[in-house]
Amino acid sequence: MKIPKFFMGIVGAIAILSATGYYYVFILGAPQLDPPQEEVNTGLKFQLETFNSQAMGTVRNYGVILPPGYDKNPQKRYPVIFLLHGGHDDARAYVDKYAILNILAELYKSKKLPPSILITPDGNDNRGSSPLYDPDYFDGDNGKVGTLIGSELVQVVKSRYRTLESPQFWALGGISSGGWGALNIGLRYLNNFHIFFSHSGYFTDNSGPENSPQQIVQQLSPEEKKGLRVYLDAGLNDTNLLASTKVFHQTLNKLGIANVFYSFPGGHGLSGADIGWNYFHKHLKDSLAYVGEQFNNSTRK
Repeated sequence: MKIPKFFMGIVGAIAILSATGYYYVFILGAPQLDPPQEEVNTGLKFQLETFNSQAMGTVRNYGVILPPGYDKNPQKRYPVIFLLHGGHDDARAYVDKYAILNILAELYKSKKLPPSILITPDGNDNRGSSPLYDPDYFDGDNGKVGTLIGSELVQVVKSRYRTLESPQFWALGGISSGGWGALNIGLRYLNNFHIFFSHSGYFTDNSGPENSPQQIVQQLSPEEKKGLRVYLDAGLNDTNLLASTKVFHQTLNKLGIANVFYSFPGGHGLSGADIGWNYFHKHLKDSLAYVGEQFNNSTRK
């Protein structure tokens, strides 16, 4: 039986579209169709650095953005912000996807954020980066990512840059699974971090209660709870993440932990002013302004 040419053409077109779709989603990680626009003259510079990680048994990298005037003020010490990426991201994601340099320039100009040292760790575990799973932001079978970020990288940063020492001048936050990772790691290292933020993250993990901030935070002492400051937001489109964030916010309220919670239009996705990379770009301004407020309050004490 002879197959009509037009039918063969349709089959071929479907095969091409399927292959293209697979590449777009599972190889590229579904890039944003309308990403935030970057400005080139922010005066800020992103640098990728490496260090030997004993926790992970290999060389790891992280990104750093030093504050304006860092080299001109050799006696000045600065607060520190760690930004954790989500699934299928890496240490460059905040620059390449979320236009973080624009955000920082705007916040520094408005004085909503004092000059700070920003660190973007590579949070991927030993499986590498994939859109099929989130990074394991804990010490587990796929590597000691919790120790890597919560302890080891903190010491590297303190040894290489002029940081303020007190945990009230150290913030840890992230987007999506990075929001979960920030609280999951940070609540174990309150000697290093006191300020946390999450954008459309989650607070109960499939790996169990031992990696669920919803459970961990209830085990803190009264003194530990007193020092915490937490910013939370979630997109209205991200119904499950929004519900998880709202429950965590309610738990923080019951425990008397200072926090703010916002629900905004949009959320995860590929295109739209309030969608995907644009959502995170827009609301990183809110979380970092909150962080700046906490830094300023601590300076005045």
